[in-house]
Amino acid sequence: MRTNRRAAFFDVDETLITAKSMFDFLRFWTLREGGDETDFHTVMGRFRSMWANGVPRTEVNLAYYRHFAGASWTELLKAGREWYEAYRLLPDAFVLPTVRALTDHRAAGDTVVLVSGSFTGCLDPLAKELGADVVLCSQPLAGPDGRLTGEVRRAMIGEAKTDAVRETMARLGADPAGCAAYGDHASDLGMLGLVGRPHVVGRHDPVLTDHAVRHGWPLLPADTGTLARTPR
Repeated sequence: MRTNRRAAFFDVDETLITAKSMFDFLRFWTLREGGDETDFHTVMGRFRSMWANGVPRTEVNLAYYRHFAGASWTELLKAGREWYEAYRLLPDAFVLPTVRALTDHRAAGDTVVLVSGSFTGCLDPLAKELGADVVLCSQPLAGPDGRLTGEVRRAMIGEAKTDAVRETMARLGADPAGCAAYGDHASDLGMLGLVGRPHVVGRHDPVLTDHAVRHGWPLLPADTGTLARTPR
């Protein structure tokens, strides 16, 4: 862990990577387990219906993990690593300006924290490759048999993200004024508002873009590309 008492917090989906990792992984898992594209789109249709009916993002996150009830946690983690190994090879897998910002924070000795509603199976390989120090994410619960119950200890969405960032700064003894955060969606506003150096990635969320312009927050482009693997 770094010791300069500054931290940089990064949303993941469409901020560091171009995909929505949970749903890209869901497709991977469905096909891996013997399903087909129709099966995947049937499940996604349920989530899209929830969004269309105004169901809060936290509830959609919880419904997502209920879909995996009964799955082996060990196997899900293994599948997450397999998904990432395939995903990272895509020519537009990463949002390069944000990855460069993360690299700069690491070089400056800042503690790098990923904050996402996704889960460790998808996020840990990314954190390892980018050199992140901490991962704050949704935490599916497993029973004594090692299989998922369908419940989540904490859905890392919206206010939970904000609370987790606040708690992490306190645990690190970091001064919020010296900390940075990066996000792409209006749901990241709480997290961004906690730090002295907020950054908005891309301009696809008009609410967040307008807020950034009005408050003079830096707007990073969302240029995409791939990464050369570097040994660690």
